[in-house]
Amino acid sequence: MIRVLLADDQAMVRGALATVLDLEADIEVVSQVGTGDEVVPAAQACSPDVALLDVQMPGKDGLTAAAELHETLPACRIIVCTTFGRPGYLARAMAAGASGFVVKDSPPEQLVDAVRRVHSGLRVVDPALAAESLANGASPLTAREHEVLRAASDGATVADVARRLHLSEGTVRNHLSAAIGKTGARTRAEAIRLAEENGWL
Repeated sequence: MIRVLLADDQAMVRGALATVLDLEADIEVVSQVGTGDEVVPAAQACSPDVALLDVQMPGKDGLTAAAELHETLPACRIIVCTTFGRPGYLARAMAAGASGFVVKDSPPEQLVDAVRRVHSGLRVVDPALAAESLANGASPLTAREHEVLRAASDGATVADVARRLHLSEGTVRNHLSAAIGKTGARTRAEAIRLAEENGWL
């Protein structure tokens, strides 16, 4: 029996995924959570073989939760399952220790197959997304540029970002300017939008 943990902030989606998986004779959903913060404690409580994690959730996002789960319970295989098939998300998911990456509009049988294949030690990645990820390459942003762009993504001023990250305003401006240049944007808002669309943020 393959024991599965589901993490998705949308109760209806979570319920639908659980129903699809529970129809299989060899798969059992042993835990369902709605935030990234609940993933590791739930996994520690129920010892799943496979964790199916959404990317965008309240609290910790699914990629952060995946990295923490991989560190805490390395035997648990991780599949990132998201509405947002962005190449940057794929690269970040694999770096976080995920063994699979599927998009939610895949047919149910593909999801079931992904759970079985990942459980058996294989990697499973949406082929179209894998091709796009290779074509686009990795994120051009440094860790600090990523941090500054993310801090500015809610419309914060340079002064706000500087305070949040304990940096000087000049340093924040330099990182924002570099991020704007690397994304090919004209403004900070456009750089944030492009980085989000590519899954770099």
